[in-house]
Amino acid sequence: MPAPNAAAAGQFAIAGETSVNRLGFGAMRITGPGIWGEPENRAEALATLRALPELGVNFIDTADSYGPYVSEMLIREALHPYRGLLIATKGGFVRTGPDQWTPVGRPEYLRQEVMMSLRRLGVDRIDLWQLHRIDPKVPRDEQFDVIRAMRAEGLIRHAGLSEVNVAEIEAAQKFFPVATVQNRYNLVDRAHEAVLDHCARHKIGFIPWFPLAAGNLAHSGSALDAAARRHDTHPAAIALAWELQRSPVMLPIPGTSRRAHLEENVAAAAIRLTDEEFSALDHQGREAARAAS
Repeated sequence: MPAPNAAAAGQFAIAGETSVNRLGFGAMRITGPGIWGEPENRAEALATLRALPELGVNFIDTADSYGPYVSEMLIREALHPYRGLLIATKGGFVRTGPDQWTPVGRPEYLRQEVMMSLRRLGVDRIDLWQLHRIDPKVPRDEQFDVIRAMRAEGLIRHAGLSEVNVAEIEAAQKFFPVATVQNRYNLVDRAHEAVLDHCARHKIGFIPWFPLAAGNLAHSGSALDAAARRHDTHPAAIALAWELQRSPVMLPIPGTSRRAHLEENVAAAAIRLTDEEFSALDHQGREAARAAS
């Protein structure tokens, strides 16, 4: 049986310029517990990263806060000089301990983090840099303006946002073209449907984080369980396949520190749900989202 390949998910051109396979990789889980420190099995994490190109995964999402810094450094060790890969990173969080995240959006801090990410990743320009959070303590226009300046200086090529609403995307567009939006979204977490629809209309890449969550929809007899049985796979793969079919701008980034799990995720790229399966999953997901709200 041939190895799974992310190219089966189709392609998306970020900012209409940089084409990537739509099923990417999120590099948060290659760090330690609480997204803090080195991974428990460093050799396995590196092996997982090195397997990405052979599995057709050419879009990798990370952040300076993952570790902090650990994820970026492991990516460089495993994959530099990144031939054929787009490495996206983020800045805007300070880490003070495991599972602790504090937004800091002062322009001088964001610039400092971009310069440090350039050094850690070993590149002259970051192809996609995303503001991890808009800091509510700093005027957002100041945060957007420094991103505009860093694009003009050639430090970053494309810029994106994370955990934003439509109004914030439109405000940022006055300063720079918003290439991607990274919001929490999955089969049962549909709070950002309006943002996804906005991104689809404007051809902005939508990167759903926490893409594998399916809540209690994986129970026996559910539409998710039934689809997994029909396609001889596991429910998480069906949840990924559903996301890929939900919108052509969707760029899921499931993450793992184990190669075997990586191959399971990439196999979802080749799954094609029928219209009936997609509709049943969509209906049950929306019902679960309403029940949780």
